[in-house]
Amino acid sequence: MSIPPPPGAPQPQDPYGPPPADRSRAHGPYGPYGTAGRPYGTPVSVNALAVAALVLGLLCFVPALGLVLGLIALRQIRRSGQSGRGLAIAGAVLSCVGVVLWTVVLSTGAASKAWEGFEDGARGNEALRLDKGDCFDAPGGMEGDTYDVDPVSCAGRHDGEVFGVVTLPGGAFPGDAELTDIADERCWALQDQYAMDSWAMPADVDVYYLMPSRASWRFGDRAITCLFGHAEAGSRLTGSLRGDPTTLGTDQVVFLSTANALDAALYEEPEDTPEDDLAGHRAWATQVHDVLGEQIEALRGHSWPSGARQPVADLVADLEDARDEWARASEAADADTYFTHYDRAYAYVDGPSTVTARKALALASTPPAYDEDEGGSAEARV
Repeated sequence: MSIPPPPGAPQPQDPYGPPPADRSRAHGPYGPYGTAGRPYGTPVSVNALAVAALVLGLLCFVPALGLVLGLIALRQIRRSGQSGRGLAIAGAVLSCVGVVLWTVVLSTGAASKAWEGFEDGARGNEALRLDKGDCFDAPGGMEGDTYDVDPVSCAGRHDGEVFGVVTLPGGAFPGDAELTDIADERCWALQDQYAMDSWAMPADVDVYYLMPSRASWRFGDRAITCLFGHAEAGSRLTGSLRGDPTTLGTDQVVFLSTANALDAALYEEPEDTPEDDLAGHRAWATQVHDVLGEQIEALRGHSWPSGARQPVADLVADLEDARDEWARASEAADADTYFTHYDRAYAYVDGPSTVTARKALALASTPPAYDEDEGGSAEARV
């Protein structure tokens, strides 16, 4: 038989039953299995705002936003128990440094100066700010890539002198070959306008170009700068080569304009020989004949100073004889006949009467020596 336990006696407890009500207090606020409410072994997530704060702090792009995100991340981590506290602190600190740096940069204008420097470097030729008549030194030399020049006075020694600027239309980058072709054509024409007296041009001077690069083209560079430079590497120019209406007298400009018109016509001589292209040479002789007529009329129609009247009149007489020979050359039936009149006509070019007239007008009086093997112009890339 069983005997019931006495009243008030403690009941036996199941050793596997529920824990006492105060058992959790024996393990502190986190319970017996670690973090409150999270089973043991569950991965702890990283706070996303802490990561974002660190990234913004490192980039220093929007430091104020990085600071705000870092502070918010710390508050969220404190409440949720997520990891990333160190990331949030690092992001907030870096963002504070970024705010200070941006404040200094903006207050001193360093940002705008840095951007201007970047644009100038990218714009290339346009950033050089060279205009017609400017003289400069090129620290990097006159050939190859040129990123900077130092403006100097034309009176002293210098590396280059600008005689023209060609502005190109917009659109896609035309390519180096096409830019060179444009420079060849346009710069040589501008040369005669800037330095009208070809006899006064030193033999050791060559034509160079500053042309846009593909990179500077993207930033709006559309200028080909035509300039004079010394033909020998390492040598420099002395004094200005400018000889146009801004530096010459009216009588000199009229005389040189007519002389240059004839030179331009003579320059158009066909490449093939008269034996291979007699018709082309006859047409060219007609062109020279017509230009000579215009030159003669211009010289006759101008009022020359007393000391130049007779020399110019003698030159006009020779030009009329030369014009007759060009007329006969334009009607030649064969190459031999053509050459006969061609040689007679060319005998008047830069002859004694031209030298006398130039002396009377205080122009260079020594005919230039042309080198048929002389190289072309050089180019510099911006």
